[in-house]
Amino acid sequence: MEVYHSPYGPKKPGQPERFDYEYERNGTASIFLFTEPLVGWRRVSVREHRTSIDWAKEIRYLLEERYPGAEKVVLVCDNLNAHTITSLYQAFPPEEARSLAKRLDFHYTPKHGSWLNIVEIELSALTKQCLGRRIPDLETLGQETEAWYVERNESEKSVDWRFTTADARIRLRHLCPQRELTDH
Repeated sequence: MEVYHSPYGPKKPGQPERFDYEYERNGTASIFLFTEPLVGWRRVSVREHRTSIDWAKEIRYLLEERYPGAEKVVLVCDNLNAHTITSLYQAFPPEEARSLAKRLDFHYTPKHGSWLNIVEIELSALTKQCLGRRIPDLETLGQETEAWYVERNESEKSVDWRFTTADARIRLRHLCPQRELTDH
């Protein structure tokens, strides 16, 4: 590491050498995470980018590898502009895109909703258990995330989502319109 001479002046006798930390970026990556929380399954995929084409390829994997016999797959996702059937048509020939699209049932999260909390819980676990350190390159990141989700899948680690409708009525009452009761 190159020594950086402090703007505070030269080192005085008895003081340790001062130097600034130099952050060296290893690059960026996009992580796609799919989960089926009731059975304790998840898959993480690492890609260089997060484009419509990348997303479409992930969906094809999901439909052809994870759920090859399923007539319909319910997909709960956020409102990112890449998360549409149009992405399938950008990535694949029309016949293949149509075939994939017919098997999807999209449910988009409300604008200020929290339907994706389960995925956020998984991402938090991934971050704490796997990504809390510097990872040198995309290949290593892919290996590390795969080892993480394989281990979690083998242990059938599920998300215990306990937020019931009754809880919502109590905790989120400030979001619900107030109606006055009248005698009729």
